[in-house]
Amino acid sequence: MTPHIEPDPRAGAAVKAADRAHVFHSWSAQGLIDPLAVAGAEGSYFWDYDGNRYLDFTSGLVYTNIGYQHPKVVAAIQEQAGKLATFAPAFAIDVRSEAARLIAERTPGDLDKIFFTNGGAEAVENAVRMARLHTGRAKVLSAYRSYHGATSTAINLTGDPRRWPSDTASAGVVHFWAPFLYRSPFYATTEAEESARALQHLEDTIAFEGPATIAAIILETIPGTAGIMTPPPGYLAGVREICDKYGIVFILDEVMAGFGRTGKWFAAEHFDVVPDLMTFAKGVNSGYVPLGGVAINGEIAATFDQRPYPGGLTYSGHPLACAAAVATLTVMAEEKVVEHAAHIGETVLGPGLRELAEKHPSVGEVRGMGVFWALDLVRNKETREPLVPYNAAGEANAPMAAFGAAAKKNGLWPFVNMNRTHAVPACNVSEAEAKEGLAALDAALTVADEHTV
Repeated sequence: MTPHIEPDPRAGAAVKAADRAHVFHSWSAQGLIDPLAVAGAEGSYFWDYDGNRYLDFTSGLVYTNIGYQHPKVVAAIQEQAGKLATFAPAFAIDVRSEAARLIAERTPGDLDKIFFTNGGAEAVENAVRMARLHTGRAKVLSAYRSYHGATSTAINLTGDPRRWPSDTASAGVVHFWAPFLYRSPFYATTEAEESARALQHLEDTIAFEGPATIAAIILETIPGTAGIMTPPPGYLAGVREICDKYGIVFILDEVMAGFGRTGKWFAAEHFDVVPDLMTFAKGVNSGYVPLGGVAINGEIAATFDQRPYPGGLTYSGHPLACAAAVATLTVMAEEKVVEHAAHIGETVLGPGLRELAEKHPSVGEVRGMGVFWALDLVRNKETREPLVPYNAAGEANAPMAAFGAAAKKNGLWPFVNMNRTHAVPACNVSEAEAKEGLAALDAALTVADEHTV
């Protein structure tokens, strides 16, 4: 239960004023934004200084997998701060070693060596660097409808419009179409067709780019921000076979999908696929202290046994972040958070969202698993025309803006991206909270329905 909220508008105004005077926000036109001043958070909720409480169906940025302010994780950070608040990454530190051990214990296959970063983008940067050095090749293939981070290589690997302003074409980045049956680029009508045609397209791309020039293929196991498009059966296994055939490193980006989000520790488990490198961040410690990393298989790790790895970060494996990771992974095991996420997806969110799709003409498709879902909003279910155009802004985005405002009015903070809303609450969201969120979505979708034809 959240504590009693005492409104304090004056304090909120002061926070907002300081923010507007000095904070430069990401992904925003600074003069057009009006950030909410947050007074506190606990569990699946947060609240503002006016006393308004919101059920967070975004999990922050899909990272508070155990909710806000879990007392055991907060206590672990406090204890570590009193013991050893920071130390350089070249040394062996107990909490760093334990965090690495616990992560390696859960990764698939022989991904047993952990390189720590401060977040997901740095994890992608280093995974690509490892692949290039291991293979001696330069090119990296990534999918359209993807997001891999905002640093130099990661943003060029990204396949959504956030790449465009920084698209200086990092040497050797090549994009291809991954499967997405609802809006198939391959004119497929079944999952089997979509998988087979997507794999053929990928192999054709490799052939024309030159197999001996390609270091790696990187894919989000289940693309997150781009729309939570679960790959069809056989696709990831097929990519694994293609990589093995041409000596290409297979990188799975589990920054968003990992650590319980899909009802498994890692989404790769759903597809029985083991990559060569796996990137992670977000849910590894629910974002309580920034942490990310790369899980590395034995063959690639051996490349750097006698050859120095030319990369590192001042705060790699920061003790406070690692303490938060140890506590988070322990809590998730003890409280069966991963199993709970699977249960909520199967019994509450999945059925509830599909009911909304039947009820609302604006819902074209429901996709997802665990606590990782997307509603694809449309103007017309028959034509599948998106509710707003691709990368819409301003007046063109008005229908989605109206939907988002309606959700907030009903006490739900929604994840909205282009023509989609994602249902991505904490992995330990209760059944009552999930149903509360579904009811708020139901009400907000009536606003989206007004824009259908």
